[in-house]
Amino acid sequence: MADKKIETVNPVQSAFSRDEDSFTALSTSALLAKSSVPYSHRRIADNYVIIKRIYRFQAVQSRITNAERQLLRKYDFNTLEFSTIKQVNEELSYLKKWSTSSNELLRKDADALLQIRCKELKYIVASRYASITNEIYNGYKALERYFEEISKFYSPIS
Repeated sequence: MADKKIETVNPVQSAFSRDEDSFTALSTSALLAKSSVPYSHRRIADNYVIIKRIYRFQAVQSRITNAERQLLRKYDFNTLEFSTIKQVNEELSYLKKWSTSSNELLRKDADALLQIRCKELKYIVASRYASITNEIYNGYKALERYFEEISKFYSPIS
């Protein structure tokens, strides 16, 4: 079996907010959710919100597989437990663009990456944030906010 070289895509850094400015960064997540959102993102968000409301993630979810980690590395994404809000906001911006790309492989990978992010978020919430060892790595907040903003099943009063 020949070794395949994994192509790495390095997203350009954005100046949306500083890492320590969590209010601005979480507001960016909400703004990302207000612009046009691909159907696949809404479907994943609805799934997450429904499961969270009904089951509250009482059972610990599985971690991501090595193949999923490899896909994250291909696009130069850290795992969610080692991502900042700024990084996740930038990733969400890229995933939205890629999900509507004319390149079928890029669309497929973008949807797979968001599914991986959802799986990571479920694990973090189910383990009661035990895998978060440093308060700088709070990108999960941005992802959860994005899902809540785009889901039709989310109500802030619940």
